[in-house]
Amino acid sequence: MPAVAQPALSSAPPWSERLAASLDANDQSAKQLLASLTEAQLNWQPAPTSWSIGQCLDHLCATTDSYLPALTSALENQPDAPVDDIRFGWLSGYFFRNFIEPSPQSKKVAAPKKIKPASTLSLSVLDRFLSGNQSCRSLFLAAQNKNVNRIRFWNPFIPGLRFTVGTGLAIIPAHQRRHLLQAERVRDSPRFPH
Repeated sequence: MPAVAQPALSSAPPWSERLAASLDANDQSAKQLLASLTEAQLNWQPAPTSWSIGQCLDHLCATTDSYLPALTSALENQPDAPVDDIRFGWLSGYFFRNFIEPSPQSKKVAAPKKIKPASTLSLSVLDRFLSGNQSCRSLFLAAQNKNVNRIRFWNPFIPGLRFTVGTGLAIIPAHQRRHLLQAERVRDSPRFPH
């Protein structure tokens, strides 16, 4: 019998594949969310203190723009020592569960000033979001052979706080999901302009 070609095995660690799949899902959610919106709909706010769909995406773009340089810098010149999965410490686990992960138990806090969204946005915010996620995928590739559970970076929003690079990488797609769900609730509001 002739040999059957086997599919190439992926050398990416499970954490990288899982986070990349989360980014893919977030990309699709964002595209569907903005697919037929006008700029007026993109900027509609359910209340003066509530974010519009555009503001949710702008906040995510600003967050990614803040995290990526800090994470990239932390990975520079680090030896190869790959790990299969991301492990949270007690503080990072608490932070992730209570402030990042989308759940009814998540706590609401004001966004730091540097990642507060603009008041009015254009539909190009989707391109910025997708481009930021492509940069995240490149960072996942760069981090695949590193011990993301040992290398630490300075949190760009909380002075003096360091998390592992793995925590930072996990925060990005989970935080996106939280605010994409928020944006979906805005779109699904009975008062949303049609």
